[in-house]
Amino acid sequence: MSAIPRERPIAVFDSGVGGLTVLHELLVALPGEDFVYLGDTARFPYGDKTHDELRTFALEIAEHLLATDAKLLVVACGSATAAALPLLQERLGGVVDVLGVIAPAADLAVEATRSGRIGLLATPATVASGAFAAAIAAGDPRAQLESVPCPDLAPIIQSGFPFDERVVETVRRYVAPLRAADVDTVILGSTHYPLVAPMLQRMLGRGVRLVSAGEGVARAVERALARRELLSARTVEGAYRFHTTGDVEAFRTLGTRFLQMPLGEVERVVLTPVEVPA
Repeated sequence: MSAIPRERPIAVFDSGVGGLTVLHELLVALPGEDFVYLGDTARFPYGDKTHDELRTFALEIAEHLLATDAKLLVVACGSATAAALPLLQERLGGVVDVLGVIAPAADLAVEATRSGRIGLLATPATVASGAFAAAIAAGDPRAQLESVPCPDLAPIIQSGFPFDERVVETVRRYVAPLRAADVDTVILGSTHYPLVAPMLQRMLGRGVRLVSAGEGVARAVERALARRELLSARTVEGAYRFHTTGDVEAFRTLGTRFLQMPLGEVERVVLTPVEVPA
C-alpha cells in the first residue's frame, strides 16, 4: 500500500492550453480523480526553446505542482517530454510517477499502422530531439517514420479561432510530405494539434489514422495509479482546477474551447527559479 493518500490530485502541465486535450481524456477516463493543471502561457511556445531552457521550465513547474500534493505528474507537452522527462523521473521518481506524452502516442501509432509507415507532426524541438523516432523504433524496429517540424502550428492554434485560408494553407504545407511518404498513421506530436484534427483528416484522407497522446496517456496514468494502489475510490466526480503563468482571462477563454468543459477556478502563479544540473 502506498503512503500517498489516494485523494491527492493528479498534476498535468503544458506550455499553454494544448495539454487540456490530454486533460479532457483523463477527466473522461478517470472521473473520480482530482486534477490540477498548469499552463505556462507566459513562456509559450516551447517549440522554439533550447533543450536547457525546457529542462529548467519543466523542473520549475514540477516543483510547483508537487507543492500541491500531487500523487502523479503528467508532462502533457511533447517538447517538454522530449527534453526533460528523464530529468524529472530521476529527480522526482522516488516521490511520484512522472509520465510524458511521447511513449503513449508512439505505442498507439505502432498498434494502429498497417503498413509500418508512420508520420509525425511536431514542434521543431520535439522532432530534433529524436524522442519519437526512438520510441517508434523501440515498438517496431521495422517501422518508417516521416517527421515534419511545424514551427508555427501550435502558436496559430493557441492564438484562437476562427481559422482563415492562411491557416489552411499552412496545414496543407505540413501535410504534403506525409502524403508523399504514403503514411497510414499520423502522430499529432503536439497536444495543440487535435484542435485541427478535422482539417488534417480531410487533407490526409479517411484511410489515415490520426493518433494523439490523450488516449494513451489516460491508459498509462490508470496503470501507474493502480500499480501503486492510488486510484481514487470515489463514486462521484472529482474536482479540477487550473494555474497559469500568464493572463487568467485569456487562459479561461481559450482553455474552455480546448477542454470542452467549463474551466471554473483559474489562478495566476509565479514559479520559483530552480538550478538545473548540466
